[in-house]
Amino acid sequence: MGNIVGVDEVGRGCLAGPLLVVAARAFSDLPEGLRDSKLLTRQQREKILNLLSICCNFGEGWVKAIEIDNYGLAQALRLGVARALKNLETQSHEEIIMDGSVNYIPKKFKHSKSLIDGDNLLPIISAASIHAKVTRDRFMFELAKKHPAYKFDSHVGYGTKAHMLALKSRGALKYVHRYSYMPVAELTGVLPSKQPSRV
Repeated sequence: MGNIVGVDEVGRGCLAGPLLVVAARAFSDLPEGLRDSKLLTRQQREKILNLLSICCNFGEGWVKAIEIDNYGLAQALRLGVARALKNLETQSHEEIIMDGSVNYIPKKFKHSKSLIDGDNLLPIISAASIHAKVTRDRFMFELAKKHPAYKFDSHVGYGTKAHMLALKSRGALKYVHRYSYMPVAELTGVLPSKQPSRV
């Protein structure tokens, strides 16, 4: 595995909650059975994350809903990747591979690329995927305690039928919902003006 840093994100398609990008680097052998977090059950993800905490370092890049509204999704992803790599203390010479078709990694990192289906093909990206999913889900479970009517613990911010019904009956939550996403914008009639990116 060498010093490859794997990068993945979770939450880009959600109507509520933050985007979370995670960068991962292994310092010992990775456990067996790593794959895309979406292909694992919640219990499997939790169990594997306990094993990953023994053999990996992680850097998290959180991006708030209001930042996604202000900068747009692409710039928000770049911001999240930059924060995750900074938190991992990634060096410019390290090899970095990000899941997906677009490379959002800052240009100062000279050896970076994107890999379609990377979270299934490369175990270190799978590790980042699992960490991101479990960590963001936990955040949304806590948010559900503050706003039980929205049932964030069941859909973690995605546009399910229950979530849409709550939006229609109760409205959007400031700093929680993404007002720039069409389903929320249509219900609220609010589209924030985008600010210049600081990425």
